[in-house]
Amino acid sequence: GMDTYLHCIESLNGRFRNVFADALAREALNLVKGVFDSKDMMGFEQRQELMTASCLGGMAIAGSYVGLIHPMSAALSIVFGTHHCVANCIVMRAIEPYYPAEYREFWAMVDTQGVEIPTLEGVSFTQDQLERLESSTLVHERPLSNALGLDFRNALGGGRLQELFSML
Repeated sequence: GMDTYLHCIESLNGRFRNVFADALAREALNLVKGVFDSKDMMGFEQRQELMTASCLGGMAIAGSYVGLIHPMSAALSIVFGTHHCVANCIVMRAIEPYYPAEYREFWAMVDTQGVEIPTLEGVSFTQDQLERLESSTLVHERPLSNALGLDFRNALGGGRLQELFSML
């Protein structure tokens, strides 16, 4: 469900949007938000809604692209072996400048459900790890272009990407 939420917010905030993908993403978001705002997230109806949202979100992202969250998440998975959705959630700690409304909404849903999102606070990255995190993120050109434009390397250069990773 949270991966679907993140797929959809990246799609709806990207440059490669289209009407069909937007409609699917919006409906998937409505379903996901309803589930994560509910008191019984694991109820039968809520699980059905999450399955439906997942399907709709998958179709939405097939017609668009993810953005900044997923490339950074993929880097965490590559360098540290972090599970995909856990890595996505960890990345949300640094994403406020890029998705401010969604950042606040995400953390409100986390609070509502009492979910603990891991942190990398206090981890001292080696230079090799920082370089691997950076290269493992920047290889995702199409999603990063979707999020930041064709000049994404400059937008994430000058230590910015390493700064984002240090916020996790």
